[in-house]
Amino acid sequence: MEYRTVPSICPYCGCGCGVLLEVAEGRLIGVLPQKGHPVNDGKLCIKGWTCHEFVHSERRLTKPLIKGGEGFREASWEEALGLVASRLKEIKEKEGSSSIAFLCSAKCTNEENYLLQKFSRAVIGTNNIDHCARL
Repeated sequence: MEYRTVPSICPYCGCGCGVLLEVAEGRLIGVLPQKGHPVNDGKLCIKGWTCHEFVHSERRLTKPLIKGGEGFREASWEEALGLVASRLKEIKEKEGSSSIAFLCSAKCTNEENYLLQKFSRAVIGTNNIDHCARL
């Protein structure tokens, strides 16, 4: 049986804890804390210990969905991003920048959260941005 560990970063919050992803026969099967990592030094919270479980879930979204009619339909990335851009532009022109708000995620890195706040302020022109961190 082929078994290896792959160093990575836990996806559950912006702390950046080091994990070792356990891979057997090309499939993610578990996670271990990365000893000596400068953030978590070989320790993980409960979310870190289970951070691999969503990867092979049948419920995981892998394509954009657009709501229409009585449900959702699959769309291409180009169509989905185009729809979001056009709707943001439409709302900004009709209702003003302050009518738009953004919510960042604790699952994103600090850099990703910085980019969203920069986008909201510099591109959209709103200061309505919040964060859901619960560390």
